[in-house]
Amino acid sequence: MNPLKRAAVFVALAYAVSWLLWIAAAATMGWDFSMRSGAAAIGGPLYLLGVWAPAFAAVALTAHADGRAGVSALLGRMLMGSVQVRWYLFAVGYFTAIKLAVALMQRMIAGEWPAFSPEPWFVMMAGVPLSTPMQGGEEIGWRGYLLPQLSTRVGLSVASLIVGVIWACWHLPFFFVAGADKSGQPFLPYLLGVTALSVAMAWLYWRTRGSLLLTMLMHAAVNNLNPLAASVSTSTSVLAIRASFVAWGTVALLWGCALYFLFAMRGQRRVE
Repeated sequence: MNPLKRAAVFVALAYAVSWLLWIAAAATMGWDFSMRSGAAAIGGPLYLLGVWAPAFAAVALTAHADGRAGVSALLGRMLMGSVQVRWYLFAVGYFTAIKLAVALMQRMIAGEWPAFSPEPWFVMMAGVPLSTPMQGGEEIGWRGYLLPQLSTRVGLSVASLIVGVIWACWHLPFFFVAGADKSGQPFLPYLLGVTALSVAMAWLYWRTRGSLLLTMLMHAAVNNLNPLAASVSTSTSVLAIRASFVAWGTVALLWGCALYFLFAMRGQRRVE
């Protein structure tokens, strides 16, 4: 099976398993698809299994094609921590710097600061290493499997964009379920922001010679530090374009950096 077919099968499996598990969780936990307030927060074992579906699909396809050696090589990337300290600083500090820069922009343009999280920054930072292992559910699939498969055919730059769109759209169910942090929020700024983040993470993966540990750490930093400057919109429509200054400002800065990363990765077809 050629890499593009492998990639297509992987995406189909990841989407099918994740979305079916999340629908099953909705049925058993009484999730509210009307997006009314007061719904229970998303959780439970079926939800967590859905989050790990990309990793399961990647391991299954790797085992089928490359056997134990291939699976060992894939999972071994989660332990590749022998990289320069600057890459750890980039993984943890990149999104934080973007958020703080956008907050400063709003202060300078609008004369007021955006809403900051009531949770102390050091508590959010402490959550980054604690939640890093959980990011393996996505990173094994998106960066560990899908990115290399695509990059061998279309190059690392284009592959990082394709992975970003697929990664963002994989989250679509959470825009329609009450109790989710994305419920009712505009999808377009999210799609653009995640795609730009995918480019940055592909660049980090490439520069660290395929370390999933570093992309897992960066993924955890994004999740934990995103509330630093709130970008939640007052819109209740997934199709809306209007969003907060922080939301669109974050997208703009992420893409400003993504253009540099895309240029740096031009011509590259391997992540190691």
